[in-house]
Amino acid sequence: MMRFQARISATLVAVAALAFIAGTRAHAQSTASPTTGNGTYIAIDPLASVRYDNRYDVSLGMAYDHMKAGPTLLQGSNTGGLDAEGSYWLTKHWGAEGSVRGYVGTSGTAPNSPNNIKGPYVAQYFFTAGPEWLGPHNRHGAIIAHAQVGAVYGQFEKDLLGESPSVVAFYNNQVALAGIIGGHFDLNRSEHWVFRVTPDAVMTHYGINYGPKTSQFDVNFALSVGVEYKFKKKR
Repeated sequence: MMRFQARISATLVAVAALAFIAGTRAHAQSTASPTTGNGTYIAIDPLASVRYDNRYDVSLGMAYDHMKAGPTLLQGSNTGGLDAEGSYWLTKHWGAEGSVRGYVGTSGTAPNSPNNIKGPYVAQYFFTAGPEWLGPHNRHGAIIAHAQVGAVYGQFEKDLLGESPSVVAFYNNQVALAGIIGGHFDLNRSEHWVFRVTPDAVMTHYGINYGPKTSQFDVNFALSVGVEYKFKKKR
């Protein structure tokens, strides 16, 4: 009887041991299955391949610019448009950047307010270029500074109903000296695509050819929000 009980006990221990081993193996397989089984979810980091060794990049953004259409106006003009930029990187931190921008809108005329001229159309078109510098950066994003110089075409007389710009104290239509100082705040979305915010100080040197002919530098704020694409070619 004692031997029979001992055999039963030994059998139960062996069965329990086998069950434990089988359960451990099943648990290990179930733990590994999320990364090794067919049809399982595999997490991929879209920023794993982000590098700052590309030769070229281009960007396009919706743009805003505040300006004054005349040297003595009390009212400013809030204009909108597009900002297109391209870069050629010479080293890891230094590159050359060109920018083409267009802003259009309407302007107030105070303190000059003729009855027949209300909110006339104004526009500015910039063509600038200059150096840029890659500042702090990692796989998530970067800060880039730039300084550009070039020309701007200001259009101020289109909507004045044939009147002289002197009636509303606007600048004349002209090509003038322009400068841009600011930079980019970049947020990487993948190896090639970047979400970009560009705040700038925009400087223009317009003049008037009526009355006491004068010219002056105006400094205004501009902002664009858009996307950048980095090409595959490396330095």
